[in-house]
Amino acid sequence: MRSANIILSILSILGVRALAQRGSSTTSAQSNRIVVAANVVLDGKGRLLHDTRIVIEGSKIVALDPKAEPVDYDLRGLTVLPGWIDAHVHITWSFVKNGKNAGGGTPQEAAYAAASNAWVTLMAGFTTVQSVGDPTDVPLRDAIAKGMLPGPRILTAVDPLMGRGEQSGTPDEIRAYVRKQKQAGADLIKIFANNSVRHPEMMLSQEQLNAACEEAKKQGLRTLVHAYKDAVRMATLAGCTEIEHGVLATDDDLKLMAAKGTYLDPQAGLVWENYLLNKEKFVGTPGYPNSLEGFAGMQKLIPMYHEFMQRAFKIPGLKIVFGTDALAGSHGRNAEEFIERVRDCGVDPMAAMVSANSLGAEALGMADKIGSIEPGLQADVIALDGDPLKDITAVRRVVFVMKGGIVYKNAAPGAVPVYAGVQP
Repeated sequence: MRSANIILSILSILGVRALAQRGSSTTSAQSNRIVVAANVVLDGKGRLLHDTRIVIEGSKIVALDPKAEPVDYDLRGLTVLPGWIDAHVHITWSFVKNGKNAGGGTPQEAAYAAASNAWVTLMAGFTTVQSVGDPTDVPLRDAIAKGMLPGPRILTAVDPLMGRGEQSGTPDEIRAYVRKQKQAGADLIKIFANNSVRHPEMMLSQEQLNAACEEAKKQGLRTLVHAYKDAVRMATLAGCTEIEHGVLATDDDLKLMAAKGTYLDPQAGLVWENYLLNKEKFVGTPGYPNSLEGFAGMQKLIPMYHEFMQRAFKIPGLKIVFGTDALAGSHGRNAEEFIERVRDCGVDPMAAMVSANSLGAEALGMADKIGSIEPGLQADVIALDGDPLKDITAVRRVVFVMKGGIVYKNAAPGAVPVYAGVQP
């Protein structure tokens, strides 16, 4: 807790500087009417709009009016869509000074790294993320929410419930743990029902899962369950909200999820490619192989994840959201997951976009606030230089980012560049 408080203090100092820089541009965006012109808009719900203008007052969209004047931001020639939602990140995880993953850094270094992670994630077009989780997520979440730092809207699980068999506690003790996380500021509860795709043995019983997910519902919290194989069905039967990963689940398991309305957050491979790209930094750190040779098996897992995603997208009614498992090395590269889903798994590009827009918002319980371009919702608007429906690599070319009515990036062709509300 002391470490989290130190990080909050450092983030506060960083925030004062950020506010001083953003100054009048931020105030203007919050108080004045803004009109954004676009000739191609993906509305976040699977519809394509043409030749319209998005009217924003304060932090919200108030109208779509093709005749609105004057135009403040001309995004014609670009593809405009809602800010993306990443359902699974670890926003405070970074490589520390010695180049290794986690541990060994000072609280000050951790704070600077966390602020950097938030910045590059926002610049990549992700205006909302779900971090699952770490106690140091809380001060970062709060600093961003207060306008002290630029970054995506953050939901956090704080400390996850780690399955350890009987040592995890009785159902009553697990219920108490869930209540403790809510008191610590958790927006959701993350549960590890088993370890990994290589070790899918159950680490929680059905009764323990039932207790965790039932208590979370009583507390008004959602539950995300790290689950493989048998754990997928068990978590679904327990009434948990969302399954993370899900590999080794059968088609019958996935059909049960569809029937129950349980969300699925699989990954196409960015997480594994990141491990392989940065294996020298992960090797020997907690939870990772002790030798470089131990990473060879990860390459073989990528086709397994591709096959699972291909199978999952064929299940009628299954709600598949967008989550990257972004951690040290992949913050700001979240959009690569879109490319792998479309290019390597055959996912329809529009479905890929919707998974990170309205469907992602629905899974977060925030469909009335974010996830689509429509009046009454937060003005989270991004623009791509290219059409992701024709060329999915356009997701790499985010040239405009607005979150809650504030423009943090405007590098559109012909525009005066704006970053975090500051014009050069």
